[in-house]
Amino acid sequence: MACYYSSYPYVSVPILMFYLLAPSSFLVAFGNFYQDVDVTRGDGRAKVLNNGELLTLSLDKASGSGFLSKNGYLYGKIDMQLKLVPNNSAGAGTVTAYYLKSPGSSWDEIDFEFLGNLSGDPYILHTNVYTQGKGDREQQFYLWFDPTADFHSYSILWNPGHIVFYVDGRPIREFKNLESMGVPYPKNQPMRMYCSLWDADDWATRGGLVKTDWSQAPFTASFRNFNAENACVWANGASSCSSNSSGNPWFSQELDSASQKTLKWVQKKFMVYNYCTDTRRFPLGLPQECKVTAKK
Repeated sequence: MACYYSSYPYVSVPILMFYLLAPSSFLVAFGNFYQDVDVTRGDGRAKVLNNGELLTLSLDKASGSGFLSKNGYLYGKIDMQLKLVPNNSAGAGTVTAYYLKSPGSSWDEIDFEFLGNLSGDPYILHTNVYTQGKGDREQQFYLWFDPTADFHSYSILWNPGHIVFYVDGRPIREFKNLESMGVPYPKNQPMRMYCSLWDADDWATRGGLVKTDWSQAPFTASFRNFNAENACVWANGASSCSSNSSGNPWFSQELDSASQKTLKWVQKKFMVYNYCTDTRRFPLGLPQECKVTAKK
């Protein structure tokens, strides 16, 4: 896994109104972690609390921790609220991950990864999309709020037309289905939802320059309100959704003009890395989807 770090300064833009209008708890409560997920690692470092309404993951020098959804999904709208590792190091060297992934060597994957930073510096939100085992589609953002102070909502919309990443209900990234132009798109492999907290101080903070301060351990991230209520559950080789999924509005949902304006505003003000502008990384030419987007 590679991280493309930017030295972009902390954003000093008129974000107060943007933040005030961005509800940190726009989701109603859904799901129960006892019923919806399985703890996969951590030897007691993952804890389900409050009658299944809260799940915490901890990391110390010996081990991180993680969990995954019991169900697999082939298209869906997936929501989760997270509160990230707080305090002095702001989790420097740590990664809190929330993503969808299919099994196998030619997997599909849709990533939210939160890269801890030094105290006083913003977290970096790292996003990526893999198709058939190939990623290299990183976009990174500074968040316009302190993600350690309270819970905020992070959502993935995945339908046949596009993938959209949302923060507190606002789109920050769109990956369109451009198969007609030769760009692979995840559409055949069901994915489960995974969350984990792990040590990545060889790359996560300032390109690996800042190491994890284990004197601050254990590091803890919190999760609540997992919601995949309307996603297409994949079981026994079949989907729970009908062929046209007319009962699921998200199945054909597109970004309206207001959402497109928000997307562009977020990317202009808060994006700190975009693979589609990294000509040094792609000396033989940018990926096809970048060329298509540039023409529009």
